[in-house]
Amino acid sequence: MDTINDRLVIAGREFKSRLWVGTGKYKDFVETKKAIDASGADVVTVAVRRVNITDRSKDNLLDYLDPKKYIILPNTAGCYTVEDAVRYARLARAAGVSDLVKLEVLGDEKTLFPDTAGLIEAAKILIKEGFIVLPYTNDDPIVAKKLVDIGCPAVMPLAAPIGSGLGIRNPYNLKIIMETVKVPIIVDAGVGTASDAALAMEYGADAVLMNTAIAGAQDPLAMAEAMKYAVWAGRLAYKAGRIPRKLYATASSPIEGML
Repeated sequence: MDTINDRLVIAGREFKSRLWVGTGKYKDFVETKKAIDASGADVVTVAVRRVNITDRSKDNLLDYLDPKKYIILPNTAGCYTVEDAVRYARLARAAGVSDLVKLEVLGDEKTLFPDTAGLIEAAKILIKEGFIVLPYTNDDPIVAKKLVDIGCPAVMPLAAPIGSGLGIRNPYNLKIIMETVKVPIIVDAGVGTASDAALAMEYGADAVLMNTAIAGAQDPLAMAEAMKYAVWAGRLAYKAGRIPRKLYATASSPIEGML
């Protein structure tokens, strides 16, 4: 398979890499840029509430990221109300960042699980205003279908709680979502290491988004590179088609015709 031309398309926009990365938890913007470069990602998510991308008079993450090379995806991380999420999405667009938005409306400070009712409400408002809304949601196929029905061109279900590193806790729900909706599925949150990313892609995810798994690693640059190859390998394996699982052994070499 030609991985170079195996592009992800969302709402008519083409993305080169199926690994998307965040920008939080690094020691500084220099390390952030180095890790993003090592990952090969071209989509970079930025929490509008937490990272300066609007005030050019102060140290600004966008000064370290070439807009010709990266697609900046503002997100509403840290927002617990519909009003806050909508306000920060509007702020990012007003600052000229993007009309793409990763929409988060959180429901609980301890688990950081989404408030799905609030998420749907905020998505409706932003879609009506012309935003391209990529919603961060739980692994509920019904919620995923509702989000697509109101106009979301992709869905971003969690694999596990944000920053937990637990990997994919419920692969069956993710598979049902992939069968239920006919838009790209970007597995978001919970990836801990390269095998988690590869597995998500082998299940049929269209992309994987991560932050803590890279930024929190002992060597973020090495982990970023590992994640790049893991996503490639998982996508190749998914497209190639794995062999069926069997209870008993099957000889690799044919025995017919042997004396």
